[in-house]
Amino acid sequence: MLHEINTPYSVETIYAKSPIGDRMAKLNNPVFEWLGLALGAVWCEFEEKLSTIDIVQKIESKHLSLVEYQSYLLNMRQQVKEGARWISRAASSMDDSHTPLRNALIAHSAAEHKDFTMLEQDYVKVGGALSTIQTAEKNIGSEALHAYIFAQSSQTNPVHAFGATFIIEGMGTKKAGLWAHCISKALSLPIEDISFLYYHGKADEDHYENLLKVLTSPFITEEVAVRMVKCAKVVARLYALQLEELDNC
Repeated sequence: MLHEINTPYSVETIYAKSPIGDRMAKLNNPVFEWLGLALGAVWCEFEEKLSTIDIVQKIESKHLSLVEYQSYLLNMRQQVKEGARWISRAASSMDDSHTPLRNALIAHSAAEHKDFTMLEQDYVKVGGALSTIQTAEKNIGSEALHAYIFAQSSQTNPVHAFGATFIIEGMGTKKAGLWAHCISKALSLPIEDISFLYYHGKADEDHYENLLKVLTSPFITEEVAVRMVKCAKVVARLYALQLEELDNC
């Protein structure tokens, strides 16, 4: 069932860029090794796509304006607010045969369900109105991302939905800290005004350790691995879409 991984990237490049590196290749398990490589290939393609998006280019080149930073915060708040709902839905979809995963998801949801308030606080600190960010609609990319992940999380024992976690937590591990630094330099802002990105640049490293426990657990069969990679591909495209469609509601 495990198919050949079609990718233009070398194995060395994939492991160098992937948020999980080559750690799954060292476990002497062909399913884990395939999954780690396949997810890494998805990440490489995702990162390449991100590099073409206007807001990402402006952040990473340190040419971001204050208005553009406000727009980023406003748009991301709507997606982040839904995050705990996705996680809670996935937990409620796990039956008793998947109790360890259900417990882990509940704990994760409890830890993150107020993360969106950091975006609100950052928005207000840089001149935005709290009522504006709290009442803004999802942009069309965020609408699609929310609908897809919620649908996947509603399936029975949705272990494959951790493919979404791979992408979203990977943004924290690989991009949040970098972007916080770039925004701080571009706008001469203190850490306190970029709290969401600074926090996730550190916290998501721990979250990835928990994700690795799932990815190397007995719940990962060949079928689950293939479905997880498909989920990661879709989420990567939709995550990029919401950054492409800032303020397009």
